[in-house]
Amino acid sequence: MFGGVPSKAVFKPAPVDTGGVFVRMDTGNSPVRIPAIAPNVADRGRRTSLIKDSVSIETVEHCLAAVFALEISNLIVEIEGPEMPSADCSSASYYSVLKRCGVVDQTADRKEFVITRPFSLELGDASIYALPSNTDGLEITYDLDYGQHKGVGRQILSFRMSSDNFERELAPARTFLLESEAKQFQSRGIGKHLCPKDLLVIDSDGPIDNKWRWPDECVRHKILDVCGDLALVSQPIHGKIVAYRSGHTLNQRLAKKLYDDAQRQARIKKFGTDAVLDIRRIQKILPHRYPFLLVDKVIDIEGDKTIKAIKNVTFNEQFFQGHFPGTPIMPGVLIVEAMAQVSGLLFAQKLEHTGKLAVLLAMDGVKLRKAVVPGDTLLLTADTIKLRKRTAVCSCKATVDGTIAAQAEIKFMLVDDEML
Repeated sequence: MFGGVPSKAVFKPAPVDTGGVFVRMDTGNSPVRIPAIAPNVADRGRRTSLIKDSVSIETVEHCLAAVFALEISNLIVEIEGPEMPSADCSSASYYSVLKRCGVVDQTADRKEFVITRPFSLELGDASIYALPSNTDGLEITYDLDYGQHKGVGRQILSFRMSSDNFERELAPARTFLLESEAKQFQSRGIGKHLCPKDLLVIDSDGPIDNKWRWPDECVRHKILDVCGDLALVSQPIHGKIVAYRSGHTLNQRLAKKLYDDAQRQARIKKFGTDAVLDIRRIQKILPHRYPFLLVDKVIDIEGDKTIKAIKNVTFNEQFFQGHFPGTPIMPGVLIVEAMAQVSGLLFAQKLEHTGKLAVLLAMDGVKLRKAVVPGDTLLLTADTIKLRKRTAVCSCKATVDGTIAAQAEIKFMLVDDEML
């Protein structure tokens, strides 16, 4: 639809716990697998794309909407070409093919995500909300408001997700854009192979050289896009979604929040805690022990790029005995040490496979801005600035209730663990 390059997609069954995986078959040496999950979303306009390293698969939302509606948990999509086929720019062909292939039950229980707390996102005058619901399944309400544009106007629709409802009410709804937008795209070399007969190009009188499939086809396609983007949570969803003028950017951000919450719920179910790494798993990575282990749990990790962790400060800390009697304050040097330990946990995600350890080498820009006292909870964050073969640099912060307590840029040397 965007690039005009021919492509071919082949759907294949997958084992339990595979999830949805797209595989680029035309990348040369070996196929590139890209799981269809929210963290793998690429930064694109007007569409949803997945990326791994420098390899991407464009415009996956119409395919994923059909997968989502059919409640397919495990699937491999092999694709030759940079973009999924678009057919008539709806989800109907994907739904038809997958339904015809058939879906089989597998031995494991299906994972499902229940929205248990509200989420809200806004971008300009657009917004989207995820809300708990007293009923099973997923309900989506979309308010499409094109103001004074007579060709679209305002359209509001509520949709309850089921396979049959999707096939009947959403799947054939096509991509649309205004005539002025179409001209802008084609002036930039995008979609030059398309004409108004291929999708809905709308002027003040409605579709140009085309006909509506429903009078409110535009809002139906918007809900279809929401379904495709929510498929990136990688589980059936129970709850309610309310959107106003939301597009792919907001949909994807909501999918990321719901994906993270689904992972949090899974950790609680499996480990009894919402921590990405609890203290038991932290001890398997860091060599530090009492009284010098200064990280209680890790709450978020994004590859080797960023990490967030918690240090709960209590009056029972050993250092409060002498720092200072009567006025207990956590030593600034230990806050910096806690940030360094969190950075070590971040690099450990990669270094555990290389036989190396991160050893503190230097600290720059160290600033202590707020006293940390018993009862405080330190949120420790580290963001990778550089990660090379022998050195690594992190930008670190420690905050209490949103106020910076300490910050520093910390440099590490990566050494073989047998050298220590």
